[in-house]
Amino acid sequence: MIQDIEPKKYDPAFKRRRPKDEDILLHYEYNKVMLIKEGEGCRLPSFKDLKDEGSFKENAYYLFSIDGTGYFLSDDARLPEFGGFVMEGLQIFRFFEPMEAAFAGITGSQIYRWRESRRFCGCCGGKMEPGTKERSMVCTACGHTEYPKISPAVIVAIKNGDKLLMSRYARGTYRNFALIAGYLEVGETFEDCVRREVMEEVGLKVKNIRYYKSQPWAFSDTVMIGFVADLDGDDAIRLEEEELAEAGWYTRDEIVEYPPYISVGHEMMKAFKEGKL
Repeated sequence: MIQDIEPKKYDPAFKRRRPKDEDILLHYEYNKVMLIKEGEGCRLPSFKDLKDEGSFKENAYYLFSIDGTGYFLSDDARLPEFGGFVMEGLQIFRFFEPMEAAFAGITGSQIYRWRESRRFCGCCGGKMEPGTKERSMVCTACGHTEYPKISPAVIVAIKNGDKLLMSRYARGTYRNFALIAGYLEVGETFEDCVRREVMEEVGLKVKNIRYYKSQPWAFSDTVMIGFVADLDGDDAIRLEEEELAEAGWYTRDEIVEYPPYISVGHEMMKAFKEGKL
């Protein structure tokens, strides 16, 4: 999955430090990221690539590190007119290499979106500024503090004997097959969320709900909690057409694979296809 970057180590701890030339700069504009064209692909820029652009280093905000290399956010700079710099859509990180660069690029975008949405206080309307002791945004007027947005969600592989339930979304740009998923509601357990989302989206009951694994999924500011469950009773699908375009039961031979397997959903689909789930 996209966060599986071993043997490299991701360190998310909050720190106050200035960038070095070898550190990586992440600059976003809405749903795009700044990259450097290199051969047939792209790479993340370092501050060494931007040595003549002082504003990038002066206003850089530390995000995290991977094997000691710092990753910094610069959200108030302009795209350089030299060196092959381009702005690319964030979906590029679904296929980006190496994997640690893909993980860093999309994870940084999650913090960028959070900071952009917290410029002003939701309590009094005052200006928000970055916290100095932890990753937060603090109101300069009333002191209200906001922390990064992480939305918990479930995703479930529903088994019916030798078949797996797969679906396609009715909205958005993603058109490949996926598993049933949805966001946790207030006061709800993960297991109850699985039951509710499955009933709402495909009208089915499930049993034997068991945990698979979790995954940070920065494409949607989410932490995905993966589960496996068995069909309980009738297998007739009643589709929620506002959420799903189609859904059906598929044998192992019919399951389509979507490498690289960067999501917990695709990993579970692959595991079922190989008889490991």
